[in-house]
Amino acid sequence: MLDLVRCEDIHTNEQFRHLSTIPGIAIDLRYAGANNFVGRDLYGSLDCAWLHQRAAQGLERAVELLAQQAPGHRLLVLDALRPHRVQEQLWDHLGDTALRRYVADPARGSIHSFGMALDATLLDAGGRELDMGSGFDEMTELSHPHLEARHLAAGSLTPEQHRNREQLRGVMFGGGFQGIEDEWWHFEMLDRHHVRRHFLRVN
Repeated sequence: MLDLVRCEDIHTNEQFRHLSTIPGIAIDLRYAGANNFVGRDLYGSLDCAWLHQRAAQGLERAVELLAQQAPGHRLLVLDALRPHRVQEQLWDHLGDTALRRYVADPARGSIHSFGMALDATLLDAGGRELDMGSGFDEMTELSHPHLEARHLAAGSLTPEQHRNREQLRGVMFGGGFQGIEDEWWHFEMLDRHHVRRHFLRVN
């Protein structure tokens, strides 16, 4: 049986670490407000500013790399722990549409719900988000990393926007994360099947 913990109880579980304990990052959890594709606050009173300890350590390494490569820049965390109950709401919101490819099926479980994934972008020294060519949760092909060469050739993605994405990927990969083919902002750690079988899921 899958091991579960309620989000309300996560603060007592030593497997998880709060984002506020990680120096050098900025935090703007988009599902804790209306600035997301659903258009409303999905977290409410839930504190979702958590990661599994292993992912938190990886984020710390990414912060160190960014400080070396681009002093003054910061990682902005857009989403981290996403309780399973919220994942179900995202899935239901998209209904029976092709856009469901951008949301993990709750039947399998999102890696966010294990605290082993986060969504992130970069801030410049003035605190402004770097231009990535498409917005967070923009469900279009322009957001797909595996199509960037095509977008560059077509002029729909500029060299500067591509460099910004490469910089983000570089520090996150250096922290031990891996990306996915259709979201430039999403990073996760370890094999998904391993995480789903051996890690604690938050509901």
